[in-house]
Amino acid sequence: MNDPAASLGSAVERLHEAHDRILEQLSRVIVGQHEVVEELLISLFSRGHCLLEGVPGLAKTLMVSTLARSLDLSFSRIQFTPDLMPADILGTDVLEEDRSSGTRQLRFLEGPLFANVVLADEINRTPPKTQAALLEAMQERQVSVGRVRHRLVDPFFVLATQNPIEQEGTYPLPEAQQDRFMFKVRVHYPSFQEEFEIARRTTGAEVEEARPVLSAADILALQRSVREVPISDHLVRYALALVRQTRTGEKGVPDFVSDQLSWGAGPRAVQFLIVGSKARALLQGRSHVAVDDLQTLAPAVLRHRIVVGFAAESEGVTPDAIIRRIIESTPAREDELTRDARFQTIFAS
Repeated sequence: MNDPAASLGSAVERLHEAHDRILEQLSRVIVGQHEVVEELLISLFSRGHCLLEGVPGLAKTLMVSTLARSLDLSFSRIQFTPDLMPADILGTDVLEEDRSSGTRQLRFLEGPLFANVVLADEINRTPPKTQAALLEAMQERQVSVGRVRHRLVDPFFVLATQNPIEQEGTYPLPEAQQDRFMFKVRVHYPSFQEEFEIARRTTGAEVEEARPVLSAADILALQRSVREVPISDHLVRYALALVRQTRTGEKGVPDFVSDQLSWGAGPRAVQFLIVGSKARALLQGRSHVAVDDLQTLAPAVLRHRIVVGFAAESEGVTPDAIIRRIIESTPAREDELTRDARFQTIFAS
């Protein structure tokens, strides 16, 4: 019989080793952005999708394409524009004629969405009709054209980027669309030393390239291993406490949340928070989830699932600031959490 503990221990070793090998290849091309890369890898091994937000010129596209090459996966880049139509990304049926017999038949011509890693560049520049074409692909890993459903390749990973500055000619992502993304990852400016290294590398004659270190089959096996990581009931309860405190109007919600938020996160946030914490534990060489995993990933999971009210937004309150206050006001120890009257109300509702 298979020993579950031995199997999990092997998974820890394999994923931790894969993590180091991938980072080694990415560092040949990408300078810095370690937190962003970590969250991308966690999302990948959790079978999730990522929304990257940052100003132009921060190597978001290069980061995604380099990740695809280091994982030996097919890569497709879709530049979203106001005139892009659903068929441009999904594919379409074309009429073909057999010259020998003279018969005609429809054949499905796959669009750029049929790849392992899909970069949806500037996703908020296309109208909601085209944005919605991604919903079925991201959730069901299939697309429907006419009456026929076409399965997408596995693994399937959507990375979308958007510019937080420009608002002209953009279409804000609907809440249902944002909820399909496991993480919203903020890409920040590099430090001085990082930008110094970027300038030195990119203005010279030598160009580094990443080499593939994992196959699609390896990734699928590691994705299955993530689900096997155990998590205690206390940490599941802690994850629920973090998410349920964002829901205004519910019992036990802090006053500052009711004052500053107009909408909270749904059950998918809890699922992504737990699965992501399992993946983070394995990537760091641990076979169990810790409170730190949940606290670290909470901003990436929640920041695009909560809506700051108009009054709070006008005062400069950000989703991340509210999430930090929620984490600070939530006891991490089991005895303190279960004895707290406010959380007893939350758990009983």
